[in-house]
Amino acid sequence: MFFEGFTLETREANGQRIRLRRGGEGPPLLLLHGNPQTHAMWHRVAPALARRFTVIAPDIRGYGFSGKPPVTPDSRHYAKREMAKDVVALMRELGHPRFRLVAHDRGARVAHRLVLDHPEAVEKLCTMDIIPTLAHFERTTMEFALGYYHWFFLAQPHDRPERMILRDTEDWFDLHTAREPKDKGFFHPEARADYLAALREPGTVAAICEDYRAATAIDLEHDRASRAAGERLRCPLLALWGAKGAIPRWYDALAIWRDYAAGPVEGGAVNSGHYLAEEAPEEVLAQLDRFL
Repeated sequence: MFFEGFTLETREANGQRIRLRRGGEGPPLLLLHGNPQTHAMWHRVAPALARRFTVIAPDIRGYGFSGKPPVTPDSRHYAKREMAKDVVALMRELGHPRFRLVAHDRGARVAHRLVLDHPEAVEKLCTMDIIPTLAHFERTTMEFALGYYHWFFLAQPHDRPERMILRDTEDWFDLHTAREPKDKGFFHPEARADYLAALREPGTVAAICEDYRAATAIDLEHDRASRAAGERLRCPLLALWGAKGAIPRWYDALAIWRDYAAGPVEGGAVNSGHYLAEEAPEEVLAQLDRFL
């Protein structure tokens, strides 16, 4: 059953409408999804985690059926700092000022900024299939530019990428999510339907592009300022990545994360592509059970 035992609700936090699922009992655990998905990406692991934790899985700002602030010349509404404020406010609204945090892809970039800006809020952090945004851009090679070409496409000026995506949104979704070859049946039917319905919601595609535009500008300003100030992750970090994906081909991910962390760093590869929680939920759960 899809998210058995979870409620689906909408809350206001930091002036934004946030859609979320919530279930379970125990210490609070926040799950943040990536692009071009919604909180539904956690459907294979959230019910198991809910046996031990109070699990909160929101749609982050701009994605799913959460609020979508307008496009601006500086993409400030989609700075990871602003997106992090949303989920910190949400957790406080739900009575959880301190929590554990597991995040994938774009959500993991929000999580990275959240831990820097709100170190008192996070007990432990798990990131999935990323290295820090600044580290990506400072190591840009032809392999990275070709492999993650969408970073550069989606960051083009408004509304060039939006117009191209909106001509055939489902086709774009299928191409974008085929980092490692997979057919349309890869995603759970209810999850896929949620992803596509969200993409068709007015403003979602523009918000996704703004997320990537922010990553090339205001986010880098914040990241460089944090580095100059000596700010590093203080909480324990578990960094996971897909063994079939790009991260292990291009980087020594643990070494890079240790440059950004003051606390303990551990992690490794999961036998999956980019979508760890949907491709290899048992391995992901085993890692989280041990770490959390």
